[in-house]
Amino acid sequence: MRIIMIRGMIFIMLGLALVACNKKLSTNELPVNVTEGGIYYTQVVMHYEKNAYPTTNYQVGATIPVNTQVKLQEMSKKTISIELGDSGQKIVVKNIEKHTGDNVNQAFNKLFAKQKVNLSQFDRLETEHIDAGTVAVGMRKKAVTVAIGYPPSTRTMNLDANSWVYWRHRYNTFIVNFKDGKVSEIVD
Repeated sequence: MRIIMIRGMIFIMLGLALVACNKKLSTNELPVNVTEGGIYYTQVVMHYEKNAYPTTNYQVGATIPVNTQVKLQEMSKKTISIELGDSGQKIVVKNIEKHTGDNVNQAFNKLFAKQKVNLSQFDRLETEHIDAGTVAVGMRKKAVTVAIGYPPSTRTMNLDANSWVYWRHRYNTFIVNFKDGKVSEIVD
């Protein structure tokens, strides 16, 4: 009987710890110049499934184009809840810190900003692939991050590297190789 009570107490404590870890951030815990209810724009093309976008950045599911207007609903230590511009669809960004190396505030600052991405800085090839959420030989690194997001830091420790490893989905990766700052090869 005593063992059952101890197990029950441990289970309750673990549950409370999980709830505490994902509690809503207070106003002073949000990134600088970020407010709940604020309007922001996506800085990368994002792929999501079942109304969730994991920051491991899988390249599957429906896409949210770059420069999509979003409204910040709330942030916790592990999630960012947004509402998409005109549709009102709600998406939860799940920050997977062990794969990205980013806390939720850093993830927010990579994914969203008050201003749109200036697409005129990209050439025709880059713009076509940004619109499609794909990558192609000849694209510059900045265009790649806008088109398919940031690679998880577990396999790409530094964006100055000449090879970036992305997750196609949970079990499959692909590599974007660069030479002189431009995509030279994509290895599936």
